[in-house]
Amino acid sequence: MAYYRAVGEIPPTRHTAFRDPDGHLRYEELMGEEGFSSDSALLYHSGVPSAIVDSQVWELPDLSTKPNHPLKPRHLRLHEIPVPDQPVNAVEGRRLMLGNADVRISYVVASAASPLYRNAIGDECVYVEAGSGTVETIFGVLPYRQGDYVLIPRSTTHRWVPSHEPSSEPSSEPSNQQGGVSRLYAIESNSHISAPKRYLSRFGQFLEHAPYCERDLHGPGETFVVSTSSTTDGSSTTGFEVLVKHRVASGIVGTRMTYATHPFDVVGWDGCLYPYTFNVEDFMPITGKVHQPPPVHQVFEGTNFVICNFCPRKVDYHPQSIPVPYYHSNVDSDEVMFYVAGDYEARKGSGIGIGSISLHPGGYAHGPQPSAVEASIGAEYFDELAVMVDTFRPLELGELAVDTEDPSYAWTWAGRGPAKK
Repeated sequence: MAYYRAVGEIPPTRHTAFRDPDGHLRYEELMGEEGFSSDSALLYHSGVPSAIVDSQVWELPDLSTKPNHPLKPRHLRLHEIPVPDQPVNAVEGRRLMLGNADVRISYVVASAASPLYRNAIGDECVYVEAGSGTVETIFGVLPYRQGDYVLIPRSTTHRWVPSHEPSSEPSSEPSNQQGGVSRLYAIESNSHISAPKRYLSRFGQFLEHAPYCERDLHGPGETFVVSTSSTTDGSSTTGFEVLVKHRVASGIVGTRMTYATHPFDVVGWDGCLYPYTFNVEDFMPITGKVHQPPPVHQVFEGTNFVICNFCPRKVDYHPQSIPVPYYHSNVDSDEVMFYVAGDYEARKGSGIGIGSISLHPGGYAHGPQPSAVEASIGAEYFDELAVMVDTFRPLELGELAVDTEDPSYAWTWAGRGPAKK
């Protein structure tokens, strides 16, 4: 995070004795990035934050992948996934779509509260396609709504609680309508996720040319303390279970770690590291006289990947401009586009619609459908919303990609099916 916050009760001097009204000592925890050399927060617990009473294996869902080979562009149809009859939560119900050594992209249609969860591998950026609810964290509660990015720092204990109010489901899929579901597009990093460095001063303040600023980032406003004696989802009389995703030499594994006291016992904290939300409606698109390249749409970055959003906007004002993208080769990256809302001009005639994912891999030149180029000339406004992830290592296909692929997509620029052998 770029700026300091203080929430709840904290002592006037750090690393000094801090007691509750009955004289019991609070327990200070430093949560920091890059050892002791980057952003951090100091949290004050009622219980000992390292007091565990049990540790068992958590069997993760299928995280296997297969190469995109033979190389071709892919179209995935996420809205073909039916809303499950049984409750699904936002942690255990995630299905892996695409991944590599730097980032994993999953999708879940969640209707139930999740267990307590901690990702010890990297930061998570979860885009809320539809629905609302809260994310309860050790820092406090974050309300979320449609269009939010929810940024959760590595090793933040939290749980997802979807609202049971009717959600704003995409109108193109009436069969999947169900009140209270949250459609979540989870981008799990092996690193930290932050605002692009070019948007920030050397002291971390957002600069004037940035398409958003500190006012648009919403962190917890007050603490959320759960009594150790209470019983909630993920807890029992003998302890409080947290699902932890972490690394071993062979890959990603899970552990069920049981604590003697509830992790939500933080009475106060301060620092520059905490979860927050940013809504896509607050992004101010940068436009120009001719077509602007994807970096102007960037919203976040991690190690070896970036996140961009293409929002409703006025487009190029040169009298002969072509507003849709020119054909381009992803020389250094794979491009993943999630089509969230609106009418995406460049993809007309390809079969792509709301709820689609396109994967355009490195080594392949791609761009708009041929008919879209001429049709876009003279356009003054694009009513479209898409979330893009560009990676600098090749992405492999998870089980959800295999399950939802449109096999005809790769041949749509040629207007025909694959060549016969």
